[in-house]
Amino acid sequence: MASLGACTPPDPGTADTPSAVASPVVEAWALPTPAGAAQPDLVAAPDGTLLLSWLEPAGEDALRFRLSQWRGDAASAVWTAPVTIAEGDDFFRNWADTPHVFALQDGSLWAHWLRSTGPSRMDYGIDLVRSGDGGATWTSPQFVHPSGTSGDHGFVTFWPQSRDRLGIAWLDSRQKAAAGHTGHDGGGHDHAGSAAMMLRAATYDTQAKQMGEWPLDVSTCDCCTTASAVTDRGAVVVYRGRSAGEIRDTRIVRFDGERWTPPRDVHTDGWQIAGCPVNGPVVVAKGSRVWVAWYTEAEGVPELRAARSDDAGDTFAEPVTLAKGTQVLGRLALALAGDHLLASWLEQTPDERQSLVLGRYDAAWTQPQRVEVATLSARGRASGIPRMQWRGDAAWLAWVDVDGEVPRVLGARVVFP
Repeated sequence: MASLGACTPPDPGTADTPSAVASPVVEAWALPTPAGAAQPDLVAAPDGTLLLSWLEPAGEDALRFRLSQWRGDAASAVWTAPVTIAEGDDFFRNWADTPHVFALQDGSLWAHWLRSTGPSRMDYGIDLVRSGDGGATWTSPQFVHPSGTSGDHGFVTFWPQSRDRLGIAWLDSRQKAAAGHTGHDGGGHDHAGSAAMMLRAATYDTQAKQMGEWPLDVSTCDCCTTASAVTDRGAVVVYRGRSAGEIRDTRIVRFDGERWTPPRDVHTDGWQIAGCPVNGPVVVAKGSRVWVAWYTEAEGVPELRAARSDDAGDTFAEPVTLAKGTQVLGRLALALAGDHLLASWLEQTPDERQSLVLGRYDAAWTQPQRVEVATLSARGRASGIPRMQWRGDAAWLAWVDVDGEVPRVLGARVVFP
């Protein structure tokens, strides 16, 4: 199982040399998840409550989608009793394409998961539900895409379109299915020629009714995570594109409430890869500033890059390197922490285990301070995608490790002096 880490020196591949500061403190954070749980999601509600969701076994072939809330101030916060969002034997389970939860200012909770639709193994859809009573009851599940659409739909991101209206974007294979291609293989490689995955989006009202639906990009990576944030000029969505010659760079679109901007590259890395690297970009925003971080191998080695926009995503400064080298696995998370930025990711250790790393930066991605949060026993995809949020005076992280072959969701709190 994971062991909590201690402050480590900065990686030589990171941005500028840090000034001498006190070391961050890493503390274990007990989570209400049972043995066998995996695919965690960690989200901050508008009131500061942390929402933790996960999948757990529910019998021989079934899964249960659960939610618990971390409520109260830093000294007295407790977990609420877990509630079940959904349960069944028709879940489509994927280590990277995980269920998500979200909270709006009106107090409503939203959640999605993937449901197998058949007949192909790669036929699955996105079920969406809403709760108006804190998770005690949920609306009947509905697909965000047209019912009966074959192929795969997933890699969802949520944002608040207003205090009581939800925004959602996802990857959608309807044009691939129309061309007779039904999905990608287990390694994330697609072979459809001109038939590519799409990025689509929709908004939902207080009755969980879809108010509008749009195609945002007609050629994207098949199975990279997406992310979103809200600027003073509307919501932005970041994702990995797919252009001629199999160039898979990070793109951004913005929605002003009526129309979407055309896709544009955050930076032209020029990473050519005839398949899906799964490592998608992450984004946070405040006012007109947007910060994006992403994984690339454009120069032949794994690298984490980050860039800032001061005009709501219209243009970006040249990227900086957060980490670079064969040890970098990626699977980024990003959060705003007052005047600082936090980025977490996974690295490979010399003994082929994994290390969960957290870096703190100023608004220009300089003056990094790095801490190893935990060393994991998990290898490969077993560790999934770690999650991170900032609440109060600390970073809160949740990730998956294994005890033998049994997964378990673990957590930590990191305080920066």
